Amino acid sequence: MGSPLRYNVLVIGAGMSGLAAAIRLAHFGKKVAVLERHDRVGGLNSYYSLNGYDLDVGLHAVTNFAPRGASTSALSKIFRQLRIKPENFDLSPQKKSRIAFPGVTLEFTNDFACLEEEVAKNFPSQKDRFRKLVEAIRNADPYHPSAERRSAREAVSSVISEPLLAEMLLAPLMYYGNAMEDDMDYRQFVIMFQSIYLEGFARPRRGVREILDSLLNRLDESGGELKLESGVREILVENGKVYGVKLMDDSRIECDSVLSSIGLLETIAICPESSRREKKPAEGKLAFMESINILDSSPVELGMEHAITFFSNRENFSFRKPEEPVDVNDGVICVPDNFSYGEPLNCNMVRITNKADYAYWENINPMENLPRKRDWHSRSIEGAADYMPDIRDKIKFLDVFTPRTVRRYTGHINGAVYGSPDKVWSGGTALPNLFLCGTDQGFLGIIGAMLSGISIANQYLLK
Repeated sequence: MGSPLRYNVLVIGAGMSGLAAAIRLAHFGKKVAVLERHDRVGGLNSYYSLNGYDLDVGLHAVTNFAPRGASTSALSKIFRQLRIKPENFDLSPQKKSRIAFPGVTLEFTNDFACLEEEVAKNFPSQKDRFRKLVEAIRNADPYHPSAERRSAREAVSSVISEPLLAEMLLAPLMYYGNAMEDDMDYRQFVIMFQSIYLEGFARPRRGVREILDSLLNRLDESGGELKLESGVREILVENGKVYGVKLMDDSRIECDSVLSSIGLLETIAICPESSRREKKPAEGKLAFMESINILDSSPVELGMEHAITFFSNRENFSFRKPEEPVDVNDGVICVPDNFSYGEPLNCNMVRITNKADYAYWENINPMENLPRKRDWHSRSIEGAADYMPDIRDKIKFLDVFTPRTVRRYTGHINGAVYGSPDKVWSGGTALPNLFLCGTDQGFLGIIGAMLSGISIANQYLLK
């Protein structure tokens, strides 16, 4: 029997953060392998084919969009650090999106002046207060080690005196990158405000596979390795340091360091030594149901002009695990056709996302799963009646996935897309050569995930 394989770094999980970290490490001559338990990459942002349709998991839009030449943007940093050409992502900017609450709508585009004008028009008494808030956000450094954790709700309400405006500003940021219930870490608020409002949305024409294909090509060109269907059963520790991993088939791979992108709780679960040393973080509770609806006619012709609609039927926006199987009183509606592609996309797709209760969907009788999905899908369309037409008689293809699906394909406890509310911003753990990137390191979303992998690789593994 030969000696075990050995690498400088093993990356657990082939999501955006894991792939980005591995590319960065391979660029500098590190022998690196990415270990993925499934047969395809992407994690929370993957893709699949069903009934002849190519479909994305999770992707509505990419945040942090910046036009070419904006050298200080997060997106430009990713292109530089990973040596990827911007055209490889093939990003097309949104046309316009909106935040819609009872009686008030705020439209926004990738030109921040649009949102400023909307705030001034709908909340004239808050015009100067909004500018003050934006100035504070522009001057904040949420990535600095000394950045304190504090309530985003308190920070916003200390400047914005109109509660409805505060709720409307918070809702999209919570839906697109927040693991806490009913509040948000101010650092994460700043990051998401910059990502969504100050920079903006874009979408790859071919969906998330455009980005994943670019990352896989760069990993291969850089000399990094990808091992699919190679789930990690245990992170091996000796004398207080990681020395390798045991895979599900009981084979072992040795290494100098491990970088885990699968989540903090999920990493602790496969590293007994770490579990004895780490303070156990809180479990994430926020999970979602999402439907993919392909229509027999154009959503635009039905009056759906916005790329993304964040809506709420209540002035007091509630961002927490619902008491019902699905909370249809607020959500996100995405129309992929409403981005500025060179040629019209014409995919006739509408995606609807609502908060959902993981326990209900995990424990449901399998015979009841499909009819319950259909029932709650119908209710979700009814819940969005003030913000979209009734599309139920126009759907020619439907797929619905629940927190149970997310748990099965990502391993995230409770199907919590954004992981634990207890983030490890440093990326370090109780073990000196075990590190975290991705969801539970604190940078969320597609761009945030890649930045996380790059940052942790740079900080700890390329010194």
